Amino acid sequence: MTPQKSLSARAWFELLLLSAIWGASFLSIRVALDEVPVMTAVAHRVFWAALILWAYVLIRRIPVPRDPRLWGACLVMGLLNNAIPFTLMAWGQLHIETGLTSIFNAATAIFGVVVASIIFADERLTPNRIIGVLIGFAGVTVAIGLENLTQFDLRSMAQIAILLGTVSYAFAGAWARAKMSSLPPQLAAAGMLTGSTIIMVPLAFIVDGAPVMALQTDTILAIGYYAIIATAGAYLLYYRVLAMAGSGNLMLCTLLVAPVAIILGVLVRNETLSPQALAGFGLLALGLLILDGRIFVLLRKSH
Repeated sequence: MTPQKSLSARAWFELLLLSAIWGASFLSIRVALDEVPVMTAVAHRVFWAALILWAYVLIRRIPVPRDPRLWGACLVMGLLNNAIPFTLMAWGQLHIETGLTSIFNAATAIFGVVVASIIFADERLTPNRIIGVLIGFAGVTVAIGLENLTQFDLRSMAQIAILLGTVSYAFAGAWARAKMSSLPPQLAAAGMLTGSTIIMVPLAFIVDGAPVMALQTDTILAIGYYAIIATAGAYLLYYRVLAMAGSGNLMLCTLLVAPVAIILGVLVRNETLSPQALAGFGLLALGLLILDGRIFVLLRKSH
């Protein structure tokens, strides 16, 4: 098993900062949805973030490739990693708590392992991965509640929509590895968000009509936060953390996002999560730690 990279104090700080930024994004999206329709909310997110990332690419003078196949790959990536999951999760948040949305979002890593094992020969399911995936799926099932799967009300449909969003994220990860590995990460993010903007802006006009610009201050701040800080800024910070901490340690970010979102949902929107949902997150967290592998290293050291 590949040992995980040790974390410096700075890497820990930036990892925690990234987790806090993404954790708060669930709350900001929910605040915006009080006034802005789903498609428009997503269009705001990808459009403004794309502008900021292109400004970064230009300022840093990162070479922009001309190969149309790469731009086609960015369009597909924008669909899989932004347009589909952002829309499904935003709609889902209208009907369930932000904290529960963040718990299901953590299942992205579980689905990612399964999709990668199907597509890539070098990503086969090892015994610890199989155990981690099974425990993770058990956690998702507990968080949903089996009783909710027997009735198709808005709440159960919202949970399924969010989980489908995480499956889309998983396929996006595989697509990025297969088609976009030659691009500098910041340029890949800018291209991806451009692709999702091309998809979401026309959809927002068709479904929601022209966007209303006279919004409440809270809504403007929420959109500014999730578009500028939690999307454009978070992507840039993500690649810094990746370079310092390694991909294995970024699994910790997946675990830390949900508690931030849960706490903010309680403090700001007076949300409450059932003990069942929290127990489900506990199982999901255990599955992710087993996938990560570091838990086995700690157990070996203790004996």
